[in-house]
Amino acid sequence: MAPLLKIIDYRAYFRTRRGVVRAVDHLSYEIHAGETLGIVGESGSGKSVSQLSYLGLLPKPPLEIVGGEVFFQGQDILKFNQNQLRQIRGSEIAMIFQDPMSSLNPYLKIGTQLIEPIQVHLGKTKKQAWSQGIGALERVGISDAEEAMNSYPHEFSGGMRQRVMIAMALTTKPKLLIADEPTTALDVTVQAQILDLLKDIQKETNMAIILITHDLGVVANISDRIVVMYAGKIFEQGTAESIFYQPAHPYTKALLKSTPRIDQAESRLSVIQGNPPDLSRLGSGCPFYDRCDYRISDCEIAFPNARKPEPNHQSFCHVEVK
Repeated sequence: MAPLLKIIDYRAYFRTRRGVVRAVDHLSYEIHAGETLGIVGESGSGKSVSQLSYLGLLPKPPLEIVGGEVFFQGQDILKFNQNQLRQIRGSEIAMIFQDPMSSLNPYLKIGTQLIEPIQVHLGKTKKQAWSQGIGALERVGISDAEEAMNSYPHEFSGGMRQRVMIAMALTTKPKLLIADEPTTALDVTVQAQILDLLKDIQKETNMAIILITHDLGVVANISDRIVVMYAGKIFEQGTAESIFYQPAHPYTKALLKSTPRIDQAESRLSVIQGNPPDLSRLGSGCPFYDRCDYRISDCEIAFPNARKPEPNHQSFCHVEVK
């Protein structure tokens, strides 16, 4: 079966006064209908930029798409003009942005914002869109949806605002949902509810989900496959099981060690020493070199080619990590 989204050698850079920032560098992966792909890594690793850039949601300049191909349903959307992108954004591909408070307009009622994509993409009348909006809020677990439609964003809690964002994204029944840190700043109970909600809706609609997060605990139970990013590059990708139980890259191992675990509450939490590199000053070697416990001289000279510890599992490292 052909993938719903296939990204091949994608590169997106920013031209700045300090130099060229290689925000997304040689990215390649794919996702199928009904599948959940987790993209993990520290802040600044290129997770969000990789999605926003090919959807045309970042200004050009300073953004420049240097090369690669992004196939959605068999079409290279990098060749689309803005009108063609608008036709698939919000309808075929929807996005839940990181901060629901800044994504929702504080001056407009929830209903006004919720019905806009229904009217624009589905051509519904205001009355039809309003009725559909009420149904969307009920679907994501918001009680008294009609009253909620007449409320303002500041009247909702963080979890409720995130549910509104999910409802807004799903009103057009997209084939691909990009969820950018959908549980950030929410308490653990609400996090679990949001993730369960996404899984339930995915089962009903067979949509694909790209889940962007820095928290490996969030992707553990929801992702089929995981992509680990660092400094704009993919360091490792594979099934969730292989990434969690047989990590083959030092960075992945370090991320897993620094994730709090309930069965190790008494232990001191591990940290990754140092800071992520300046993406405008990257050399030819591995950008994780200065922070890596497994580094060898080859790592400083050239970025490694992919190794396959097992089928459907890639690691970009010179060292065979056990």
